[in-house]
Amino acid sequence: MNMKNKTPNRRAVIFDVDGVLVDSYQAHFDSWQRLADERGCHKLTATEFLETFGRTSREIIAELWPGAPLADHEIAALDDYKEELFRDVLRSRFQAMPGAAALIDALHAANFSIAAGSSGPPDNVYLVLDLLQRRDRFDAIVTGTDVTRGKPDPEVFLTCARRLDIPPHRCAVIEDAMVGVEAANRAGMTSIALVTPPRNPDMFQHADHIVRSLTELDPTTIRSWLDRKTPG
Repeated sequence: MNMKNKTPNRRAVIFDVDGVLVDSYQAHFDSWQRLADERGCHKLTATEFLETFGRTSREIIAELWPGAPLADHEIAALDDYKEELFRDVLRSRFQAMPGAAALIDALHAANFSIAAGSSGPPDNVYLVLDLLQRRDRFDAIVTGTDVTRGKPDPEVFLTCARRLDIPPHRCAVIEDAMVGVEAANRAGMTSIALVTPPRNPDMFQHADHIVRSLTELDPTTIRSWLDRKTPG
């Protein structure tokens, strides 16, 4: 076990991945468009994409593809191919979110436990952490295959806390999706909304804290926010 995991009164930061560690908004949108063009499926509009961002691809496919209900194996095949397209786009133009690597390093140096809590498939999450060259900084990685319920259900974040062996009220979650912030709140964690265009702060009034860049965050600030949190 990592020695810091034996330290009393430990604190943790759980990072969502898409839109928090990597600027993947356009890459995801482009992969949905390519999927629709190649498979003749419903093409998500920008508004539909924004409204569904943060949920699993399986949920989106099941709800938005028109016509006869898709069988589970058909949904899975579309899901797998869409994510393959996404990874192709990401490899060709990876763009880390400003301050992501520096914040991870600072939290690690300050003895925080660090986790990734994402609705995405493992290959996506690990690709991002590898392209960031920070996978070894993460004490727990929870992906869409580790949970049965997508955000806003808190399962993904509670699973992170359980694997870290840290109480939820001592965990902060950094999220860029409304459903992700709701999931953090339901988990009893400190929710930090990272608000970048095309979103606006009015969409995140349910967050405990709002920032416009990860460069606004540091271990001292996050520690102070967590220390105000009481179990509820």
